[in-house]
Amino acid sequence: MTLIEKLKESSAFIRNRSGNEKTDIAIVLGSGLGDLANELEDALTIDYKDIPHFPVSTVPGHKGRLVIGNLDGRRVLCMQGRFHFYEGWSMQECVYPIQVFSVMEIGKLFLTNAAGCVNTTWHAGDLMLISDHIKLALESPLRGTNAEELGPRFFDMSSVWSASARASAMAAADKIGICLREGVYMYFTGPQFETPAEIRAARVLGADAVGMSTVPEAIAASHAGLETLGISCLTNMAAGIQKQKLNHQEVLETGERVKASFSALVREIVRTWK
Repeated sequence: MTLIEKLKESSAFIRNRSGNEKTDIAIVLGSGLGDLANELEDALTIDYKDIPHFPVSTVPGHKGRLVIGNLDGRRVLCMQGRFHFYEGWSMQECVYPIQVFSVMEIGKLFLTNAAGCVNTTWHAGDLMLISDHIKLALESPLRGTNAEELGPRFFDMSSVWSASARASAMAAADKIGICLREGVYMYFTGPQFETPAEIRAARVLGADAVGMSTVPEAIAASHAGLETLGISCLTNMAAGIQKQKLNHQEVLETGERVKASFSALVREIVRTWK
């Protein structure tokens, strides 16, 4: 079975379960941020394990299901949990859901994540709008035979993170009085946290935050022509900046602490993103 055949099968399953309603925005909810999906009205839940060809989340804080419903007047699909290269999935498997959304003709993709803060003038708990990203990991989610139905073999990456969507997000943050940073996200494959030397290198390269997700998805989205927006919840100061050792529990706890402001911001963005 070809990739396109698998994508169409997955897409058809989700469409049939959700009544074939047109979805406006797909949202990927990162570690500790999954509770936003509970705010959807008239919601339908689909476990990943029930969707043909879908991987299954294995990381704490990732419930492993799609939630489809209405949020502030928009039809939204939320991923409660994503797939990471460090879990053992291939890069292609990590971005499979994004390609499914493309086949479903969902034109807008909202990526969220928990990230380590590299910018020493910011603080744990801040929210950062992703303006650009750095990926030095050699593997690409589009390695191998190109699926022309999704996008071209070679494609531009100068505007992965939509300028108009970022402007809308900033306006939304201003409207509800939330401080929204804007900066560059650097991708590391994990699962180990970065070393202090790697964080110093990231800062020299221009990164404001580091994390283990999001960028492969953004690449696949750019390939398929999805308008993409990204927000990082800066759950901790990165290695060498904070004194205590890094751990995943801190990531989840910070996500819990900021979930009210995160939810308010996402809802306002969803409402106003046209």
